[in-house]
Amino acid sequence: MTAENSLRFDHEPPHPPSRRRIIAEILIVLGLSLGASAIYSFVSIINSVTLTKPLSSQTATLNGSLSDRQVFDFIYQFLAIFFDLVPVALVAFLLWQAARPHLTRLGIDFQRPGRDALLGLALALVIGIPGIGVYLGSKAIGIGVTVVPSAIDTYWWTIPVLVLSALRAGLQEEVIVIGYLFARLRDLGWKTWPIIVVAAALRGSYHLYQGFGAFVGNFAMGMLFGWLYSRYGRVLPLVIAHFVIDTAIFVGYPWVASAFPGLFGAPR
Repeated sequence: MTAENSLRFDHEPPHPPSRRRIIAEILIVLGLSLGASAIYSFVSIINSVTLTKPLSSQTATLNGSLSDRQVFDFIYQFLAIFFDLVPVALVAFLLWQAARPHLTRLGIDFQRPGRDALLGLALALVIGIPGIGVYLGSKAIGIGVTVVPSAIDTYWWTIPVLVLSALRAGLQEEVIVIGYLFARLRDLGWKTWPIIVVAAALRGSYHLYQGFGAFVGNFAMGMLFGWLYSRYGRVLPLVIAHFVIDTAIFVGYPWVASAFPGLFGAPR
């Protein structure tokens, strides 16, 4: 090979991935993350509705203890959070761009942190308050289980781990279901509204283990988040909103359950 041919070969732009490769990539990413959660959630809801005990008398624990020994419980909790974030790193790697901002295809650029934070806080209020109504309503009509956001014993590290768990949920769900899935489905030629609906359905499906009310509530949240992302192209406000909501639930639940046991307490 001549020097001229070698130089031309080294500077040829990479070919875009084929449709088959993109589909395979999507299936692999979801299989390593929230797609697997959706499958487990389908199995869980089938198991729940086929029990003799009604859904409203069942519980679902979000942050359960992983060991009876404090030090190993902490280690397992930290490792679970860390490895759940690996698929987030994977999609960042897959959609990384040489030019700045590197993660613009995921809707991340860190150029307006103040505005993103304020919008995220506003979204947390818009989503969080009606979400409580959906949760209580689904329990009242028997299509939702009692969600126990934390069953970890109170240690010095309990609150930091719960906050990290909320951050994990915000990053994993919004970066993968919104940023990544929107980018790749657009690469496949999908229109905006089919992407929004499919992403929202995925979001609802991996919450099915909490009951049918959780599916409806999270589907509605996904529709709103998807529309906002399609309009503004920014995923950080969605991550912040999700993080704030889950932090309030994970950390504030023990107080709320003790103050309003009839509404939020686990069934006896």
